[in-house]
Amino acid sequence: MTVLEGARERRVHTGGIELCVAELGEPGRPTVVLVHGYPDSKEVWSEVAPRLAERFHVVLYDVRGHGRSTAPRPLRGGFTLEKLTDDFLAVIDAVSPDRPVHVVGHDWGSVQSWEFVTVRRTEGRIASFTSMSGPSLDHFGHWIDQRLRKPTPRRLGQLIGQGAKSWYVYALHTPVLPELAWRGPLGKRWPRILERVEKVPGGDYPTSSLPRDAAHGAWLYRDNVRARLRRPRPDAHARAPVQLITPLDDAFLSERLYDDLDRWVPRLTRRTLPAKHWIPRTRPDQLTAWITEFVRSVEDGGPETVKPTGKYADRFGGQLVLVTGAGSGIGRATAFAFAEAGARVVAVDRDAEAAARTAELSRLIGAPEAWAETVDVSDEQAMEKLADKVAAEYGVVDVLVNNAGIGLGGSFFDTTPEDWRKVLDVNLWGVIHGCRLFGRQMAERGQGGHIVNTASAAAYQPSRALPAYSTSKAAVLMLSECLRAELAGRGIGVSAICPGFVNTNITSTARFAGVDAEEEKRRQKRTARLYGLRNYPPEKVADAILKAVVRNQAVVPVTPEARGARLMSRLTPRALRAIARLEPPL
Repeated sequence: MTVLEGARERRVHTGGIELCVAELGEPGRPTVVLVHGYPDSKEVWSEVAPRLAERFHVVLYDVRGHGRSTAPRPLRGGFTLEKLTDDFLAVIDAVSPDRPVHVVGHDWGSVQSWEFVTVRRTEGRIASFTSMSGPSLDHFGHWIDQRLRKPTPRRLGQLIGQGAKSWYVYALHTPVLPELAWRGPLGKRWPRILERVEKVPGGDYPTSSLPRDAAHGAWLYRDNVRARLRRPRPDAHARAPVQLITPLDDAFLSERLYDDLDRWVPRLTRRTLPAKHWIPRTRPDQLTAWITEFVRSVEDGGPETVKPTGKYADRFGGQLVLVTGAGSGIGRATAFAFAEAGARVVAVDRDAEAAARTAELSRLIGAPEAWAETVDVSDEQAMEKLADKVAAEYGVVDVLVNNAGIGLGGSFFDTTPEDWRKVLDVNLWGVIHGCRLFGRQMAERGQGGHIVNTASAAAYQPSRALPAYSTSKAAVLMLSECLRAELAGRGIGVSAICPGFVNTNITSTARFAGVDAEEEKRRQKRTARLYGLRNYPPEKVADAILKAVVRNQAVVPVTPEARGARLMSRLTPRALRAIARLEPPL
């Protein structure tokens, strides 16, 4: 889909410039204005705009000298922030004369939008501002000045780091050479560079006007950067609520640039995203969710309503998280932890009542939306139907937690083929089904994601009493490592979580091979009592799961005994094998 399909176009005249403006959605709805960056045209928003248009009146325009807008003559002095502000006011006067607009800016679109939201002449015309990958030049100037006036090793390191990332700014100030490069080999190779380096999907972007746009856009930097960094405005305070979305892997901007932003923005909502610079192309679903949530909150009376209270609220707010085995224990605690962080939660369990309870409590805790689904993860066809339903009704999952599992104890010769099938069907095949179905949807969407597989310390800690269970969890661990290698190039992380002795009801439901029902019941009670005395809460495992996603960790031993066994498996495997021979106290 291109941004112009179904769009209404108009021409807006301002200061001798003719701007190409496109509109999507119903005009009576709140207006969201999307401002593109460098070296882009409005088509950079072609994945975000149609999604937003389902709820809002969406306006896009080509910045002067870009796309189908005309360029000033002469170019020098024609791209100042003051003139860009004139253009913005002309656009919003044309598309929303009686109602303030919500501004969304990326890259240089964000840089100039900071100007819009901090100058007095736009006061009352902007309802909110969502910024991504583009700081205010005034804030940037003060940031540099503070670090030069009070230098410390840390502050000097930040300056040097951002200075290295800003190499392209120096290059764009070079006379003539940038224009020659963009109109020559760089302009031809840029789409491939974006695909290879930024993982930007091909398609209708960038447009054929790229070489000319990039050549003209060099004056955005030349007309503004040095002058504003040398003399930043002292009153550059935001006059509307601001949502800051920070891609953590941005090659051009450091996170540290925004450390002092609360000084300038009284009403600030922060979000972070594990992505590179061009997130309007690589993460349109997540951006749409965050922009929608923020705009709705402001329309309803204030941005305070969009701030989840969880520890990782800036990371998971609005994301879709599916957790299997969510009816109790680690699964339920994990669903609650994501709910507290503002994620949308799909609670999956074979116990329909338990899944519904988890979904209900998730909504009360902070999830914007939560649903319960009943399925046996070992049932391939049921899992296929679940994956189709989730994608059709809720969307593609951002984080998948394959947590469902069953316990089985007993010696190898007491474990029947049927016992093996049951434990492998749930513990291994359930994970395989989840990874294959939901992981494929993530990969096909092309917007990254994360898969968490709950393994166990038993995956690397052998035991004479747990041959089937340990085998299933070791397979999950290796599957996770293999998937991590395969999916890394698609921006999908994979983590294996290895809890130790955690106080959950898996102990009271675990089966024991080779004993009668009465002895099995006694062992279940005994095991549950021992785990209860250990009393390691599942909430700590849930916190480790969220941290693993944030940090993209590969293997995460959780409890002290799990970490100790992991270390022994690497350093002293013979000692670990000796421990495995001991008879468990059951």
